[in-house]
Amino acid sequence: MKRLSKIISGVLLVALLLIILGFMSGTMFIIDETKQVVITQFGKPVGRPVTVAGLHFKKPIIQQAHYFEKRLLDWDGDPNQIPTKDKKYIWVDTTARWKITDALKFLQSVGNEMGAQTRLDDIINSATRDATTSHFLVEAVRNTNRILETKEEGEDIIVTEEALERIETGRELLTRAILEKAKVLAPQYGIEIADVRIKRINYVEDVRNKVYDRMIAERRRAAEKYRSEGRGKSAEVEGQIAKELKQINSEAYRQTQAIIGKADAEAISIYAQAYNRDPEFYSFLKTLETYQKTIDEKTTVILTTDSDYYRYLKNLQSTSK
Repeated sequence: MKRLSKIISGVLLVALLLIILGFMSGTMFIIDETKQVVITQFGKPVGRPVTVAGLHFKKPIIQQAHYFEKRLLDWDGDPNQIPTKDKKYIWVDTTARWKITDALKFLQSVGNEMGAQTRLDDIINSATRDATTSHFLVEAVRNTNRILETKEEGEDIIVTEEALERIETGRELLTRAILEKAKVLAPQYGIEIADVRIKRINYVEDVRNKVYDRMIAERRRAAEKYRSEGRGKSAEVEGQIAKELKQINSEAYRQTQAIIGKADAEAISIYAQAYNRDPEFYSFLKTLETYQKTIDEKTTVILTTDSDYYRYLKNLQSTSK
């Protein structure tokens, strides 16, 4: 048992030594999941690229392993001043993601990632210029014909009807056009461009002023639309209020007249009952009320002796004598 254990340990030690010697001599190399390798012999590629992760072998000294990324790589270009279809100059700053799809062709055409970045400068900048010059300025900066405005946090978003200038393509489709143009040229370098995005668009001074003027005009139009809708809503509410107020006043007037009519009827009934009990006394009281309402210290009244109005005054004089 001990002898078998020693044999196994010896075999493992020999294998380890062979591996170390293999790495030191350049016979073995390891590829992880993120890499791919092209083997060259005296500077010329040998065989197809090695893309399978694991331990691999090559001839020592005369062969060399060139490692390339399998993962997506980033490209970030410099801003370029480009004229639009309506002759307005803008600064366009783009970014892209790309990957190496054919390591052998990549090595033969551009050599390394630095060379690839230079090629991508030409490809993407050219595609960006072609796409931008064939579209109007508004299509490079806007995606839709709507103006988006937000209220306070937590409230709904307001979307107005349309902008002053109508667009047919929009920034998103313009970006897709740049990507499609760039994709055509990239494969000859063993490269696939996965995505292109416009990172930023800036305006030269005179264009910036015109853009601001257009933005102000659009906001004014949107504000006037809101005001018009507000005035319409206000008129609708005021009309509803007037209608309800008229209904309330009408109902109140009806109830008031009903109460007054009922009170008048009760008063007439009371007057009638009082008159029926003692007509002479009732007439006397009513006459006194009339005196109180019509005669004061500044009033002069000329009456005939046969006037009903004078009748109680004449009796009063007779009683006093």
